[in-house]
Amino acid sequence: MMVLMTQAQGISIITERIYESRFMHVSELARLGADITLEGPSAVVKGVAPLSGAPVMASDLRASAALVIAGLVARGETRVRRIYHLERGYERLDDKLRRLGARVTRVQE
Repeated sequence: MMVLMTQAQGISIITERIYESRFMHVSELARLGADITLEGPSAVVKGVAPLSGAPVMASDLRASAALVIAGLVARGETRVRRIYHLERGYERLDDKLRRLGARVTRVQE
């Protein structure tokens, strides 16, 4: 949802009161050009931010999925590292995205 908010006009706010480390991926989205600031338990997302490809590192399952989606929106190449969370939570996501027309490649490190 946070990635979607980077592409929507205006300001959006997400508040997380259960898992305090939920927004660890905000700094990685910022590497792609997202305009997001953290204010206590909330993330303030300013759209419309054009995203540009960059190397990013996933910290958990939801962050992994968000970074993949952001990479699909971004211009240029995005490399998402530490995808073991993603593999655990989403079976063959790269195959599914390719079938939808995404240009996704799995690279061994």
